[in-house]
Amino acid sequence: MTELDELRGKIDEIDRQIVALYEERMDCCRQVGLYKLRTQMPILDSGRETEVLRGKTDLVSDPEMKPYVIALFEQIMAQSRMIQTKLINAWSPAKERAYSEYQEAMNSGNWFPESDRIIYQGQPGAYGEEATIQLFGEDCDRTPARSFEGVFVAIREGLGGYGVLPIENSSTGSINDVYDLLGKYGCSIVGETIVRVEHCLMGVPGSSLGSITDVYSHEQGFSQCREFLNTFPQWNQNVEANTAASAKMVAKLNDPSRAAIASRRAAKLYGLDILAEKINYNSNNYTRFVVVAEKPRISQKADKISVIFTVPHTEGSLHRILSVFAANGLNLLKLESRPIPGRSWEYNFFADFAGNLHNEGMDAVIHQLIDETLSFHILGNYEKSAD
Repeated sequence: MTELDELRGKIDEIDRQIVALYEERMDCCRQVGLYKLRTQMPILDSGRETEVLRGKTDLVSDPEMKPYVIALFEQIMAQSRMIQTKLINAWSPAKERAYSEYQEAMNSGNWFPESDRIIYQGQPGAYGEEATIQLFGEDCDRTPARSFEGVFVAIREGLGGYGVLPIENSSTGSINDVYDLLGKYGCSIVGETIVRVEHCLMGVPGSSLGSITDVYSHEQGFSQCREFLNTFPQWNQNVEANTAASAKMVAKLNDPSRAAIASRRAAKLYGLDILAEKINYNSNNYTRFVVVAEKPRISQKADKISVIFTVPHTEGSLHRILSVFAANGLNLLKLESRPIPGRSWEYNFFADFAGNLHNEGMDAVIHQLIDETLSFHILGNYEKSAD
């Protein structure tokens, strides 16, 4: 027997002891749960958990091992709470509703919207239209909406089956309005795509950089081209609803002093000359678009899960959520917080993580997440776009 075999054998024996002790500990947790049920005590005692963690670190002889021991016992205690929750069945109506919604999402694979029309925000030539074509093809039935909220309203009123909306840009970050509207309207994310954004400055034939006094674009267009625009401080910057609408307006004004920041496709559609190309400061400028629908739809290829949740306003509440992802080996792709309207210093959290709701063990993950949150809603489980 080699030295490696001896070490592995020793680890196997230690693991057998750990499993036996773990089972014994969980049995004690069930007894604690029964006591809490008889005495109507809450499952979570934050003070007790803090005291326990402090006590465990005092037992560690190697200081470098302390953070690992803390992480281990955080997970053990999270699993203990889940066992007690199942035993006591003390979920609030909101938690029961969240779990029912999750189960409904699991059975939504065969759902299709009644309409095949796609609603995107902007005008023909907008990056939103480009994302729509990228997802559904050039010949798809598509209709523009004037605003982000207009897309959600159209879906709710049955004017379209799908909506395409920008949610994140690699240069300027998240598009907060869309996150807020996802929370407001409760639509589901059923897909996504990534569009390369290359902004151009364009004007009517005969215009030039020297003739321009006013530039029109969406606020994101201005933000992504700020370094280029800083070289022309004399230009007035006028924010419009979207980049393509800006190009359309400049074409209609037919004034060489006016210019727009938009896509090359918009310049072609509206007969404008490109005065400067690739003016965004980040050459790797991409926007992620999501497809929203009235209900969730989960395919076998779905590998990305989006959720929205709120947490108790107590010490360590968000950390306990993050520990659920870590303990289950889930790759957390994004975490975003947004203020809850009308509730000062309280936030909705939006999270993306890798996985399929049908995967083995995912039910326990969702159960733990619902248990640790005040509110929890699955926004979608869909196929991640290639980077």
